[in-house]
Amino acid sequence: MTVATKPASVEEEGVERRELVVTGMTCASCVASVEDALRGVAGVRAADVNLATERARVELDPARAPDSSLVRAIERAGYGALVLSADRAERAVMEKRERAVRAAYLATLRRRLIVAAVLAVPVLLLSMADLAFSELTHADWRGYVLFLLATPVQLWSALPFYRGAISAARHGRTDMNTLIVVGTTTAYAVSVVATFFPQAFFGLGLEPHRFLYYDTSTTIVALVLVGRFLESRARARTSDEVRALAALGAKTALVRRAGGAEEEVAIERLAVGDVVIVRPGEIVATDGLLLAGSSAVDESMVTGESLPVEKAPGDEVTGGTLNRTGTFRFRVTKVGADTLLAQIVRLVEDAQGSKVRIQRLVDRIASIFVPIVFGVAFASALAWVVFGPQPSLGYALTAFVAVLIIACPCALGLATPTAIIVGTGRGASRGILIKSADALEAARAIDVVAFDKTGTLTVGRPEVVDYMNCAGIGENEVIRILASAELRSEHPLASAVVEAATARGLSPSEPTSFEGLPGQGVHATVDGHDVWVGNADLARAHGFADLGDGMLAHHQEKGRTVLVGTIDGEPGGILALADTPKAAARDAIADLRRMGLRTLLLSGDARRVAEAIAREIGIDEVRAEVRPDQKTEIIARLQAEGHRVAMVGDGVNDAPALARADLGVAIGTGTDIAIATADIVLVGGDPRGVPRALRLARRTLSTIRQNLFWAFVYNVALIPVAAGALFPFTGWLLSPMLAAAAMALSSVTVVTNSLRLRTVSLE
Repeated sequence: MTVATKPASVEEEGVERRELVVTGMTCASCVASVEDALRGVAGVRAADVNLATERARVELDPARAPDSSLVRAIERAGYGALVLSADRAERAVMEKRERAVRAAYLATLRRRLIVAAVLAVPVLLLSMADLAFSELTHADWRGYVLFLLATPVQLWSALPFYRGAISAARHGRTDMNTLIVVGTTTAYAVSVVATFFPQAFFGLGLEPHRFLYYDTSTTIVALVLVGRFLESRARARTSDEVRALAALGAKTALVRRAGGAEEEVAIERLAVGDVVIVRPGEIVATDGLLLAGSSAVDESMVTGESLPVEKAPGDEVTGGTLNRTGTFRFRVTKVGADTLLAQIVRLVEDAQGSKVRIQRLVDRIASIFVPIVFGVAFASALAWVVFGPQPSLGYALTAFVAVLIIACPCALGLATPTAIIVGTGRGASRGILIKSADALEAARAIDVVAFDKTGTLTVGRPEVVDYMNCAGIGENEVIRILASAELRSEHPLASAVVEAATARGLSPSEPTSFEGLPGQGVHATVDGHDVWVGNADLARAHGFADLGDGMLAHHQEKGRTVLVGTIDGEPGGILALADTPKAAARDAIADLRRMGLRTLLLSGDARRVAEAIAREIGIDEVRAEVRPDQKTEIIARLQAEGHRVAMVGDGVNDAPALARADLGVAIGTGTDIAIATADIVLVGGDPRGVPRALRLARRTLSTIRQNLFWAFVYNVALIPVAAGALFPFTGWLLSPMLAAAAMALSSVTVVTNSLRLRTVSLE
């Protein structure tokens, strides 16, 4: 199968693609800054930066834009960069360097956070001590001690904010960094003047101790660093897990050379035309065509189907799949980037890159809010100097500082993280992991929920669901004999028969002879009995001539696999096996339909099997026999029709669809790549977690919006008061001390509102 993906090189002659790792990005404005920096390099045709994956893709003329110029441009913009090689071996080395770069960045961020947190606590306590001990209010030494404690926080811990603000300013933007820098620098600078030049305040008729805002600057820096650190760590872990997809394949292959000699070689050395030997239990090295031998191959990573596929000469095999039974040889037809596994990796990367990430609300508002705050602060100060009573300069300074302090983003910094922390904590207690704020926004508009079948809605392995005894001996004895015949087989159907016998308390006997018949069944001698177990054709050939087609059709209609056993040339028993729905699957689908959502089953399984499962659990629509690329195409078509789609899956084959969907939900019992690609992870296998996750995500997002509203209500309502709007009427002028108190109150409101999520119902 060929997966349609965008090729690694651009079709236009003379234009190539480069992929870079970018570190240090925190918001949508950072993305825009990096894109602008890259587009400003001579020879760059296009640049696209993805915040979620921290990757940049650039189309360029290599003769005019060397890799070093791309790195320098990103570094000048205030971020770190590393170019990834297209060569497989070199790329592996570069990705190790990437992990080292991320680890170094996180380590530095952790150190900055520790310093800020350790110093902010005594600063806050000493700043508030004068409320309990009035003699501290005018103590000269207090300002100097606070200065010594707050300076490392402001000049070192807050350095990433300064870099981000400067980078945004270079590109004519303002963002969260700008708010943090303006607020904390103003508070710190005024505090320093009040500490070392108190006479400046005395000359204006002001008391300098009222202008010590060290606690404001240090607390804001510490709180925002907490959020930055947690977000960066989560993103780094996700990147590591996504890269692990490429490592699913084999590392070496056993190649048969001319003359029959065998040589074990590294995967990178395989070439088209090589003949590779695969033994039971080994991973198929790469894509190819089977030449000799036969086996049952587990292709669940590609199709999601739990049952292995019988392979015979002339069949295609896929790299990364698992050989379950026999030994076979195949000729290599694809290597490297052309293999199905490599193309699935590309599908995941392309889908993640194409997903529209909603720009953070705080950044959007900050881009408008910050210039307004600056304008109001300067205008109010100027108005006091020109029109205010004496001491007009003192009033001007008070108004200027109060406006900036009231606009300081303490509550804004808490609005999202507190809601996410409480909401995700609530979810974690119910087995729901929400990985990002983007997932919360996506969940709000979902109207279609698409499910993978195997392992998501079903248990993921075959079970005996029906049995008919056709022998003259007892039912349990027949089942024991048939299970004994299957005891040496490695086939999942055989394991299901043995498990069914064990569940009845039966003890299968070791067969005295055993023969596996690929694609048919098994032949064994059990306690002196000649036993055949397999498909209908095998049964008819060995003593079950009158096997009814109507009975077979009945089970096939329900998507079941039928095994028939004969004992000593006489009918023994008929077993129907199926991958059964999980106990809670019907409840989950019913709950989603009550929420007004449309449900869809996307399965690589046969249509009759998929439709039987859909009927049993009540799913609205079925798309069966679909490959990984077809799943993404179906989701893309739904999105083009205006739908917002959530995809629920658990396997490697689901990863591209999870990434392409507006919201990816992974079953936590599934593969690492599905979990890494998804936006929400359900720790257990209970499908009822899907409607619960959607409710929790929507309510958490609603809480974030409420928090942002209250954060700005305090600021916007009090900015005019801080500027002196009420002074002509009441003689009131909001002092910076009260401005700081209002800011603290807004933070308390935000935290209290977030804590309500602890008791939210998810049913």
